[in-house]
Amino acid sequence: MKGEVYNQSTWIALKAASYYYEQNKTLKEVARLLNVSESTVSRLIQRAKKEQIVEFVIRDPYKLCLDLEYRLLEKFDLKEVIIANASSDPEENKKRVALEGARYLQREVTSRDKLGIAWGGTMYYLVHYLNPCQRTDTSFVTLHGSLSCCDYELDVHNLVSRMSMAFGGNYYSLSSAGLFDSREDLQTIKQDANVRRIFSLFEQLTISVSGMGSFYPELDSPLSRLAYLKPEELADLRDKGVYGDIILRFFDSQGKELDSDIRERTLAIDIQTYKKIPRKILVVSGVQKAKSLVAALKGGLVDVLIVDSNLAQAILS
Repeated sequence: MKGEVYNQSTWIALKAASYYYEQNKTLKEVARLLNVSESTVSRLIQRAKKEQIVEFVIRDPYKLCLDLEYRLLEKFDLKEVIIANASSDPEENKKRVALEGARYLQREVTSRDKLGIAWGGTMYYLVHYLNPCQRTDTSFVTLHGSLSCCDYELDVHNLVSRMSMAFGGNYYSLSSAGLFDSREDLQTIKQDANVRRIFSLFEQLTISVSGMGSFYPELDSPLSRLAYLKPEELADLRDKGVYGDIILRFFDSQGKELDSDIRERTLAIDIQTYKKIPRKILVVSGVQKAKSLVAALKGGLVDVLIVDSNLAQAILS
């Protein structure tokens, strides 16, 4: 008890904490009200936390999101995980993860980066949510060719152009189709000077951002619904055990690219070059994609995962 003589009273610590946390006063204001120095106020607030005079609680569902983040980081080889609190509306969840993806990019991207971007509905929302006031002189590159079968607003050429405008950077685009009728046609287009330039930029990418389509257990990829694949091509992929797609590349249950004829006719960054990108961001929503996402994680196709909380729980279960 004798040592307590030299400590500030519990009451004064309580008052300091109340002024600071409940009444939102600054350290300077609290110091004036209590007639002590700002450094003393800081010590009083620390004491209030240490002695549990005040207690901080992160409530559900936000606490759940943090718990899911820790578990995903522990289970998978990931650099970062961001969990968006899920609603009951799938489209709303897509928007929420896209918003987190946009915020993440604007926190992390610098003028030194070269960023690769893929097509898709989630990517459309992500670009839409970018803050045009936050400018960097970044280079943006399409990761694959265009899809004539999808809405123009979802096509990678449009998205990379809009993203570069939002950031005030430059963009480089593959204007040719993503899938060719023959290997010979693809090899011919690869001799084009602009295509060669884009492929050389693939080797310099520091960040990529994309969505993911799911083929297992149900067909949920836009590529399975659009006129991108012929029925026989889709049947061949399913026979080979396709689980999902990313950047127009199809992968199996272990996240390995399928050995298919389509692979030889696709104008896109190859999987091995893609895996060398230091920070591969995947923005995904929907519990139906859980098994495909686990496959992508196994295959090392993701470094930064941004998902909704329902999907996060699904892949952990």
